[in-house]
Amino acid sequence: MNKLLVCVGFLLVSFLAFNQELTIEKIWKKYEFYAKSVEGFKSMKDGETYTRPTKDKSIKKYSITNETDQGTTLVDGKDLLFNGKEVVYDDYEFNADESKILFLTETTPVYRRSFKAVYFLYDIATNKLQPLDTEHQPQTLAEYSPDGTMVSYIHGNDLLVKNIKSGTVTKLTKDGKKNKIINGTTDWVYEEEFSITKAYAWSPDSKMIAFLRFDEREVPEFSMAMYGDLYPEQYKFKYPKAGEVNSKVTAHIVKVKDASIKPITLGEYEYIPRLNWSETANQLIIQTLNRHQSQLKYHLVDFTAKKPTQRIIFEEKSDTYVEIDNNLLILKDGKSILRTSEIDGYNHIYLLGFDGKTTQITKGNWDVIEFLGIDAANKTIYYSSAEPSSINKAIYSIQIDGSNKKLISSAKGYNEAEFTEGMKYCVLSYSDGNTPPTHSLYKNDGTKLRDLETNEELKNKVKSYNFPQKEFLTFNANGVKLNGWMLKPANFDATKKYPVYFNVYGGPGHNEVLDTWDGNDYIYHQLLAQKGYIVVTVDPRGTMYQGAKFKKSTYLQLGKLEIEDIINTAKEIQKLEYVDPTRIGIMGWSYGGFMASLAITKGADVFKMAIAVAPVTNWRYYDNIYTERFMRTPKENEDGYDRNSPINFVDQLKGKYFLIHGSADDNVHYQNSMEMISALVKANKQFDLFIYPNKNHGIYGGNTRNHLFQMMLDYVLENL
Repeated sequence: MNKLLVCVGFLLVSFLAFNQELTIEKIWKKYEFYAKSVEGFKSMKDGETYTRPTKDKSIKKYSITNETDQGTTLVDGKDLLFNGKEVVYDDYEFNADESKILFLTETTPVYRRSFKAVYFLYDIATNKLQPLDTEHQPQTLAEYSPDGTMVSYIHGNDLLVKNIKSGTVTKLTKDGKKNKIINGTTDWVYEEEFSITKAYAWSPDSKMIAFLRFDEREVPEFSMAMYGDLYPEQYKFKYPKAGEVNSKVTAHIVKVKDASIKPITLGEYEYIPRLNWSETANQLIIQTLNRHQSQLKYHLVDFTAKKPTQRIIFEEKSDTYVEIDNNLLILKDGKSILRTSEIDGYNHIYLLGFDGKTTQITKGNWDVIEFLGIDAANKTIYYSSAEPSSINKAIYSIQIDGSNKKLISSAKGYNEAEFTEGMKYCVLSYSDGNTPPTHSLYKNDGTKLRDLETNEELKNKVKSYNFPQKEFLTFNANGVKLNGWMLKPANFDATKKYPVYFNVYGGPGHNEVLDTWDGNDYIYHQLLAQKGYIVVTVDPRGTMYQGAKFKKSTYLQLGKLEIEDIINTAKEIQKLEYVDPTRIGIMGWSYGGFMASLAITKGADVFKMAIAVAPVTNWRYYDNIYTERFMRTPKENEDGYDRNSPINFVDQLKGKYFLIHGSADDNVHYQNSMEMISALVKANKQFDLFIYPNKNHGIYGGNTRNHLFQMMLDYVLENL
């Protein structure tokens, strides 16, 4: 009898465990499926130790190779007090000799990458904690000088330096003013499209700082109403739309000793997307681009002699555009740099000498994804690439002469590596399309030392739901081979007819079809599968890791080939015996919202329903760096702008169309949806609309995501 009860109890528990019901609240309010990362991991300069915060906010130093090391306390959390109050930090950075720490507190975001914070200085030897600068708060982008004697930072669009020993604060620039002049950090469009906010850098000898100055006085201003008070506040910022005037960006050198500033003359250019000092010598590389972003120049400014010299050491041109990324390193020999380029049709690593000579290091019909660093002593480069396939990411090493290439990561899926100082070890993070990430310490030859975070709790939770597996496959879209994945409902029955939900993005240089853990989106798609939907994603032409030709095929006609591929994929799926061809829906966010809007108009005979979140509806409304990179200006390419704008095809709308936008979207302006609404009303087309007050492009905060995804789920259930 007891054995029988045990068996029945076990079966009951198993049944409950494997038949749990997902809810939006579990995903987007309780965050039950949140994957842990390795937070606060900092490699020390010896390359053999690292630091991590403890639960009580102490900072301990651990040996990389000694698994039993309990850690040495560098900072006791109890010492982090100022004026008797606890100082709670969000992040921390060491100075060069690791005797001092810079703590970031009260961090608040501004846009996608920018933030403001209140910084504190901490001396490990004396346990002394003091604010960086009480007069100029909050600050941003603070960092120690290479010699550790000073801290630089930005406040009020000006660049400041504090001498740690004397406590003296010097304003190196004095003309910074909101919406007018910016020193040392970037304007909105550089932050968003060149992915940089820090626009200054110390010389290796700590005597000079190179910085960019943005004069945005002539840039058109965009305003957004912020609701909450009796009269909404108008938030204004500079935003150059396609074809409009940019900030006038200039490069300068300031001597820290006397705050004297000299301009760096660079000839004709439109953009300065990067500046990089050598780590060992006062040699500065400044990159410039023309307005079409088709001509990249490397300027070498050399301060090693008594009289500085300047010359262009390299130039790359393209019939379309040249990619800008962070894959650049000036080597310690003072004669060359490592960079990546798509010049042979795929993204590869090149050695570029200051004499202009180039040597290709990696070769093949696959793309290097990221340059991870170099072990200079052994002349070994580490990088990630899509060599296994365009949906996978693997870690490799190769000699600087192109020989002895080795695969470091062993598991097929998505591998990411962050190397420690000296490149002897790395934190390797691995996941695949159905498995949450594991973060582990490895030697640089691929030998595993130990796990740091395995996410076992999450993995067990995912197993307990008995989720169906995401299947990766190739779609034949009218003769075009496209990467995709499909998620079928649990207890799938091929004799039944299922509705299909497309999740799309489709923008240039971005992939949705990757063999990697997709976080809460993966769980939401499992919820849709539980509700009886087949979920599909496809990467159309224009996406990444299949070479420059595939990626740049959409040049001058954003939306044309992408929506053709998505519609043709949907038509192929309609032919499957287990698909209900009358119930095909689509959802997309941002560029995906652009795709969803085109799908329900140009693809009205295929798609029954579309949800467009924060969509671009006409590229004339979007910023110039992104848009002109792929489309040139509206004046130069009117046909490209008009032929694929959803606004111009609203008369074809037949199905259910749901527009969702945040009213404070600084990126894809609410204006896009307003203009789409005007076109729909003019064409006498009915649609659904929801606006989130004061929410930006991410539409999050508080209960927002929970509300948003419940609303979208309800819409799918009702209309698909």
